[in-house]
Amino acid sequence: MATAPYNYSYIFKYIIIGDMGVGKSCLLHQFTEKKFMADCPHTIGVEFGTRIIEVSGQKIKLQIWDTAGQERFRAVTRSYYRGAAGALMVYDITRRSTYNHLSSWLTDARNLTNPNTVSTSKVWTGKAQVYVIILIGNKADLEAQRDVTYEEAKQFAEENGLLFLEASAKTGENVEDAFLEAAKKIYQNIQDGSLDLNAAESGVQHKPSAPQGGRLTSEPQPQREGCGC
Repeated sequence: MATAPYNYSYIFKYIIIGDMGVGKSCLLHQFTEKKFMADCPHTIGVEFGTRIIEVSGQKIKLQIWDTAGQERFRAVTRSYYRGAAGALMVYDITRRSTYNHLSSWLTDARNLTNPNTVSTSKVWTGKAQVYVIILIGNKADLEAQRDVTYEEAKQFAEENGLLFLEASAKTGENVEDAFLEAAKKIYQNIQDGSLDLNAAESGVQHKPSAPQGGRLTSEPQPQREGCGC
């Protein structure tokens, strides 16, 4: 019996951004493969992962672009920001420098995704927005080495209209929630009309019908060099 080429209704494009070594690729692998990749090399350029999830009864395919955190790759990775529906912005709770650099990453996310990029949060009370950014404090399993408090990161998130979670790519704590919360908000934006699916850079594709693909845009292939953290 022939099977349908697609078993999902939407594709959401995500990017994962943040300093080198904060665990971006480890979060991706924990979410897509349910395993922790210890001692993996740093990402060179961009890596890619997918997973189908369910939100409000709708199956959604997440296309997740994991970007290198090193400055020398920024010119390459910035091209992948364009047309993203959401971003996971990651810092390491044990390294304050990675937290201090969040403003720079946030500026890139807002300026490079699409002309109407604005963050959203559960407490946002202004005009409905079309772009979701979730702040993730990774390595929550290393509480004894904590260098950034939960409270200050939460305040940063609230001041900038971001969703916020602390997570652990090692134990899996809140990893699922991080990806799902962003998807729920994007889906909510679709339902309330604040995200235009006809916009070329919405980062969302509805009910794909082509026999091949699942790609949102004609983007260059990522360079795959290990799982990269």
